[in-house]
Order: sequence, then C-alpha cells, then structure tokens
Amino acid sequence: MGLTIHYQLKTSLTKAADIHKLVAELRQFAQDLPFQEVEELVEFRGKEASFDDSSPNDPHRWLKVQAGRYVDEGEFSYQVEPTHIIAFSAYPGEGCEQANFGFCTYPDSIAMPSTRRRLPTNLTGWSWRSFCKTQYASCPDFGGVENFLRCHVTVIKLLDFAAKSGLIQVEVQDEGDYWQKRDLAELAREVCQWNENIAAMSGVFKDAAEAMGVKLESAIAGFANFEHLEAKGLERLRQKGLMP
Repeated sequence: MGLTIHYQLKTSLTKAADIHKLVAELRQFAQDLPFQEVEELVEFRGKEASFDDSSPNDPHRWLKVQAGRYVDEGEFSYQVEPTHIIAFSAYPGEGCEQANFGFCTYPDSIAMPSTRRRLPTNLTGWSWRSFCKTQYASCPDFGGVENFLRCHVTVIKLLDFAAKSGLIQVEVQDEGDYWQKRDLAELAREVCQWNENIAAMSGVFKDAAEAMGVKLESAIAGFANFEHLEAKGLERLRQKGLMP
C-alpha cells in the first residue's frame, strides 16, 4: 500500500534485435536522468524468464515477477509467464521501489490446471506492464518530500521519453496525478496526505492487531514524524466521518 506509478508499454516492433535496440535507448536515457542506479540490460528466454524457476537469491527475481501477467476466466485468474524478456532495472532513490522497464512476449495459450484444455492469453506482440511505489521515498531519513519528488518525477520523465519515441505506446496511472497535471506543488500535497492517511490507518490496524496478540509492522511507522502524521490523518478521517 502506498502511492504508486502504474505503467504499460506496447510496441509494434516484432524483431528481437529491434526490441533490444529500443530498450537499450530507454536505458541510455535513464542513465542521463537522476536515477540512483541503472542496471545492465538483461535478456531471458524460456525457463530463464520464469520467476518460479529462479532462486530466491536471483538478483533479477523482482523484474521477472513483474514480467509475469495474468488472464482471467470467470472469477479465476491464471498466471502467464513470459517466453522472452528484454529489460533493465533502475533505482530512483532511497525509499523508492525498483522500477523495471522493457518488453516481453507471452505464449498464445496456457494449460489449464487439471484439464487438457488450453486457455488463450490474447497477449500478442511485445509489451510490458509494471509499477513503481514511490511514496516511501518521502521518509524524512531519506530526504523527505524533496527526495520523493525527485524519484517520482524521474520515473515520469523516462515514461515521457518512451511516449515521445514514436515507437512505444504508453499508458500510465499515476496515483499522485503528476502524469496528468504536471503540478509539483500538488504532487507534494498529495504524498503528504497519503502519508497521513496511511499512518492513521496503520495505527488503527496496529492497535487492533496488538489487542489480538499479533505484532503488526508497517513502513510508515519507520518515519521519524510518524506520530504527527498519524494525528493529522486521524483528524482528517474524523472530519470525513470515517472514524469515531
């Protein structure tokens, strides 16, 4: 839980060599942005692309997890593992999640559990779907809201570059609304409200858990100003009639 940028990339390019070049261009631009670190471009095929077949110590495990997709049938969702991954990881800054960028291909269909039937995936061509949680970059220990703004905007700038390339279709759902509004002041206010609301709810859940003898921890509780955030959040929730 936390303020997150969700994004999808799609391209009409079909040759792996062209995809490799395109992702390399994205990575090169990422190196010109204030990412804390940009890792090497990686490529995986077949079982190497499966996070289920990777070890817990695989440095690319989270990238492979995010490369996976799901298809729905009725009320059930079924995992679809990629057949080919070309991607790289970038680290916006302290407290921010790893951001992964690239493209994958997927099988035309997957075997249904305990049946001989195959379920079409309808996942054609090269695409990518991922997300990056930026909220906890706002922790005072990491530089507060200033650090958050740098991390969040850095990810958006790379998505801007992808969209302007003319070769990539980009869809973004930015929970901070910066992708849509391009208003830094509003983005700063938004993350502050998220921190307050999550601190309030975290405190409520923690008290309820402790009453049942369960210890509950949350990332927001590590903020040096957690109690202030919690009080502000509870005040807002009470004003909205969401808390007694």
